[in-house]
Amino acid sequence: MFLKIGVKVALKVNLVLLLIVAAGTFYLVRQQSESLEAQLLERGKIESILGAKMMGKIIDEAIDNGVFTVTDAFDTDYEPIAGFSPAKYHTKYDFYLDKSILSILDEFLRDDSVVFAVAVDRNGYLPTHNTRFQQPISGDREKDLLGNRTKRIFNDPIGLKAALNTGEAFRQVYVRDTGETMWDISTPIYVKGKHWGGFRVGFSLEKTELAKSALQWTLYAIMGGIFIFSLFLVFVVVNGTLQPLARLTRIASELADGKIDRKFEPAGKDEIGQLSDVLERLRVSLKAAMERLSRR
Repeated sequence: MFLKIGVKVALKVNLVLLLIVAAGTFYLVRQQSESLEAQLLERGKIESILGAKMMGKIIDEAIDNGVFTVTDAFDTDYEPIAGFSPAKYHTKYDFYLDKSILSILDEFLRDDSVVFAVAVDRNGYLPTHNTRFQQPISGDREKDLLGNRTKRIFNDPIGLKAALNTGEAFRQVYVRDTGETMWDISTPIYVKGKHWGGFRVGFSLEKTELAKSALQWTLYAIMGGIFIFSLFLVFVVVNGTLQPLARLTRIASELADGKIDRKFEPAGKDEIGQLSDVLERLRVSLKAAMERLSRR
């Protein structure tokens, strides 16, 4: 009977514990996932703002050093480069940016979540792309669409909004023409105080979801481990607590069989202790009654 009571109590306690752990895990996973997403977004915002400031400064310095004029920096007479589809173009300043900003743009890609980090003018013209998107032309249109994306005009609705945006860290969901979906975070670039374009950072939603998934499974594993350990402890503690009851049950069974010489030892001041005292008084009374009957 003791084992059955212990198991019942332990199961009920563990059921309540399971509900509490499940609710806590759900809340914790949701909170931490939102926190991770906010952290990644904040990182993208910082990278976008930093990139815009750096690009503006580089172009300003080029103008100050006589590399090209302010008018040249805002050149929109895009010169087509023959033989490309989608079309590619040269401007009066792209030759300089190819040399001066490429290594800087590539630094942003050290962040695994960043797919691209580029400067575009107000029309969406991208003079210099990251190295990974300046692969040699292969002649395979699908391959080149992904591998060589520099000097194109990205004037799709998302690209144009990013180029014309004048607010810091403007976020959009961007479905790229290669099929990838990402956050597009853009910050305006100013050259000599005039809006030149924007610095766009493509933040991988796939990587973000993978990071969130990894975090969730880690939390599930931790909370599952805590529950299993708690389950074991509950059974140990409950059964240990009810050990005196098992002893009382055995002695009471002997008492019912007429064995009245074994005393019920004190078992504390709780309910089990009180039961022990009651049974001891009952044993003494029975013993006294049996002794009186034996003398007659």
